[in-house]
Amino acid sequence: MKKTVPGTAPDNDAENAEPAASQIDAKIASLADWRGKTLAAVRALIRQADPEVVEEVKWRGVPVWSHAGMICTGETYKSAVKLTFAKGAALPDPAGLFNASLDGNTRRAIDIHEGEHLDAAAFKALIRAAVAANTAPKPKRTST
Repeated sequence: MKKTVPGTAPDNDAENAEPAASQIDAKIASLADWRGKTLAAVRALIRQADPEVVEEVKWRGVPVWSHAGMICTGETYKSAVKLTFAKGAALPDPAGLFNASLDGNTRRAIDIHEGEHLDAAAFKALIRAAVAANTAPKPKRTST
């Protein structure tokens, strides 16, 4: 079994043969408008909040940030940059950053539209909470 080098995508997928960080750089550069700037700013905040974060690219070019499991994805749409947190429903969000995908039992998302700004401190706290959730010891199952 091959191991993935931190900061790179698995090499068993031709789409992900190039290091993930380079693919994300290219994605940001291809978005020559507010979406590219927003995605770049979010990426910088994620890296500040978790210097050990692993960048991946999945699902036809979607940036994914992981640490002992998925933290969030960074999808870009015409009218929004969507940050979907894999375990968002279980995370504390005292600043109320989650504003999309609120009906599910697992995921939560933050939609950022043109002209909107993300509360950097609250976002970094959310990233750290996601990492803590991913790295928390799993409860042991007991048999009855």
